[in-house]
Amino acid sequence: MDINLPGMDGIECVRKLKELKPSLRIVMVTVYENPERIFKALTAGAIGYVLKHRPSAELLNAIRDAHHGGAPMSSQIARKVVQFFHISTPQDEAGELSVREREVLELLAKGYLIKEIADQLGLGFDTVRTYIRRIYEKMHVHSRAQAVAKYLQSPPMSQ
Repeated sequence: MDINLPGMDGIECVRKLKELKPSLRIVMVTVYENPERIFKALTAGAIGYVLKHRPSAELLNAIRDAHHGGAPMSSQIARKVVQFFHISTPQDEAGELSVREREVLELLAKGYLIKEIADQLGLGFDTVRTYIRRIYEKMHVHSRAQAVAKYLQSPPMSQ
């Protein structure tokens, strides 16, 4: 499975295919080495992740490995997976936010717009956007809705 597919993202396709047939063994074969994409693909149900620029023999070996129950990925990709887990395994994701990031997150949860948050905290628009990006990274989310949902589900944050 490739990540870039016409009409549907390959990672979403993996997720849907695994819902239909959980025993399906899918290997991502792509050019993307981004740890977040690797993690998303594996979380969606891919059992391996191989880069397209590998020699044909290695790609065939990866397919054989997957067929025989393995989880093929190069040491380069495995290293990125390990690094991703080392970076992203906080006990309480919201707990590792800075005081200012917590303030921004609380205002996001109250429905404030970026400009309103900037005005409320006496910050620039771009500064608030940077805080929001960092919040998303630390909480491992991709949208305001996901960040707010995690924030509302987590225990109250101590100051």
